Amino acid sequence: MEIGKNKFVSLSYQLRLNGAEGDLIEETGADNPLQFVFGAGRMIEMFEKKLEGLKKGDNFDFLLKSHEAYGEVNADAIVDLPKNIFEVNGQIDESLLKIGNMVPMQDANGNRLNGMVIEVTDTTVKMDFNHPLAGDDLHFSGKVIDVREATEQELVEAMGGSCSGGCGDGCSC
Repeated sequence: MEIGKNKFVSLSYQLRLNGAEGDLIEETGADNPLQFVFGAGRMIEMFEKKLEGLKKGDNFDFLLKSHEAYGEVNADAIVDLPKNIFEVNGQIDESLLKIGNMVPMQDANGNRLNGMVIEVTDTTVKMDFNHPLAGDDLHFSGKVIDVREATEQELVEAMGGSCSGGCGDGCSC
């Protein structure tokens, strides 16, 4: 069976930064594979395009340029915020505002964002809301462990639904 839309895919892989000899930043094996429903929009689009058509047992080795992965670094996503917005009950948790910490936040529309603390002054905190891998080329190499039809429940979950509503919500019972 080939990797294609609505197939449940299991992969082992190595992810290296900026080429096949770059720093290893993530690795999965057969005992802890990456598993996902292909075409559900949860993976990098170009990552899926490079895997499409592969079968169980096939090896892969490809590079995604930064613009095909998490994009270039966006200078507009690096912002100075007033330090007082980090107050809880009139106190700022200084351990939260350490350089390199990822801080979960929300924008004005309630969207969740993760920002990295890159500078702290007496009155401001400089945050970088770019993806941590923005600006990096990503080299993937690995093996397709399995490809099968996704179950109804896997499809619902992959599309952001849940199976809490019972048999009538598209889930298997």
